[in-house]
Amino acid sequence: MRAQDFSTVSQTTFPSAAHIMEKFMKTQEYIQLEERHGAHNYHPLDIVIQRAEGVWVHDVEGNKYLDFLSAYSAVSQGHCHPRIYQAMVEQAKKCTLTSRAFRNDQLALFYKELTELCGMEMALPMNSGAEAVETAVKTARKWGYEVKGVPDNKAEIIVCNGNFHGRTTTVISFSSDPEYKKHFGPLTPGFVFVPYGDVAALEKAITPNTVAFLVEPIQAEGGVLIPPAGYLAKAGEICRKNNVLVMFDEIQTGLGRTGKMFAYQHDTGAKPDMLILGKALSGGFYPVSAVVANSETLGVFQPGHHGSTFGGNPLACAVAREALRVIIEEKLVERSAEMGHYFRERLQTIKSKHVKEVRGRGLLIGVELKPEAGGARRFCEALKEEKLLCKETHEHVIRFAPPLVITREELDWAFDRVKKVLETMT
Repeated sequence: MRAQDFSTVSQTTFPSAAHIMEKFMKTQEYIQLEERHGAHNYHPLDIVIQRAEGVWVHDVEGNKYLDFLSAYSAVSQGHCHPRIYQAMVEQAKKCTLTSRAFRNDQLALFYKELTELCGMEMALPMNSGAEAVETAVKTARKWGYEVKGVPDNKAEIIVCNGNFHGRTTTVISFSSDPEYKKHFGPLTPGFVFVPYGDVAALEKAITPNTVAFLVEPIQAEGGVLIPPAGYLAKAGEICRKNNVLVMFDEIQTGLGRTGKMFAYQHDTGAKPDMLILGKALSGGFYPVSAVVANSETLGVFQPGHHGSTFGGNPLACAVAREALRVIIEEKLVERSAEMGHYFRERLQTIKSKHVKEVRGRGLLIGVELKPEAGGARRFCEALKEEKLLCKETHEHVIRFAPPLVITREELDWAFDRVKKVLETMT
C-alpha cells in the first residue's frame, strides 16, 4: 500500500485513542475533565447529555430525562427538529458563509419574513443574544445623536432593576446584580435604573438626554416576574411623548414562549420601536439573533458603522427561516398558550409548605419558594433524580420552560414528579 493510501485509511478507518476512550467514559469522568480544563463560569446540574429529540434527552449512561428548560427557550421547537435539521443540512451542502462583504440568496428572504412577522421595516442580524442587545444599545445611541439631537456622549438609556440582557462588558454595566459586575470594571456609563413595573419612576427618570427605555416584557432570568397589566402600554405612551425609543428584549420570551408570538402582546396597546430577538430564532441549531425596527431607527447605520462576519450568513438565515416556519405552521404559539394554562392550573393544586407562588405565561412558568425552603437548587437536583430537568433562577425560583411541542401526557408525567418533590421534601 502506498503511503498516501495508508494515510487515508488511517484517518477514516481506525478510531483515535480519544474516540475509543469516549465510548467507555462515564458521567463522573466527563465532569472531572470539564472541571479540570474548563473555566468555572457555570454551575450545571451533574448530568452529561449525549443526544436529544423533541422534549427528551439521554445521558451518556443511557438514562432518559424530560427537558423542562429548553436551553433557556432556545429549543422551543424541540430538540433536533427534523425540518430545521433538514434546512440546515441542505444549506450546508451549498454555502455556509460569505461574510457581509458579499450578498447571499438567504439574507434578503430572512429580512422579509422576519420583518413581516414583527410588523417592522428593517432588521439587523447578529449571532448571540448579547450581541443583539449591544446592537440595540448602539442603535439607540446613534439615533439619539443623529435624529433626536442629544449632545455627543450624553445619551442615557433607562433600564430596569432585576434585568438580565447578557454578559458583555457593556451589558453587565446596566445589570443591577453586583455579582455580574464585580471586578469587571471600569464599566460602561450612560444607564439609568428604575424599578420594574413602575411607570411613575420611568416618567420621572426621563431627561432631554434619554434616548431609549430597554425592558423585558417578562423578567425570565429575574424569576419569571410579570409586570402589572398595562405597564408596557403606558410606558410606551410616556416614552413617545418624550421622543424616547421603546426597546423590548424578547430574546427569551419571544417567538411563542409565553402563548403569544411576542410577550409584549399580552399587554393591549403595547408597541415597541425596537425588538431584540434570539434563542428560538434558530431552534437551537445555530446562534442567530436580530434587532428589528423601523427604517427611521435602523436607518442610522451606514457601511462601516457596525457589523459581524457571521451575522446574516446563509446557513444562519436558512435555519432561522425554517425555525420561524415551524413555529407558525405547527401552531406552537397556540400550543404554548393551551399547554401553559393547563400546567399552571395543575401546579396550583400542589399542597406544599415550600411554595410561595406559581406564576407565568404560556410555557414560561416560575415556582417561587419560601425563603425557609433552603433555595431552589436542591429541588432541581431532586427533580433531576426523578428524570425531570429544570434549573433554579434567582435562588428561590424554579423555572419551568419545556419545548413548546410538549404533549398533555408528557406534562402529566412531569407534574407527578414535581408534585412528589415539592410535597415530600423536608
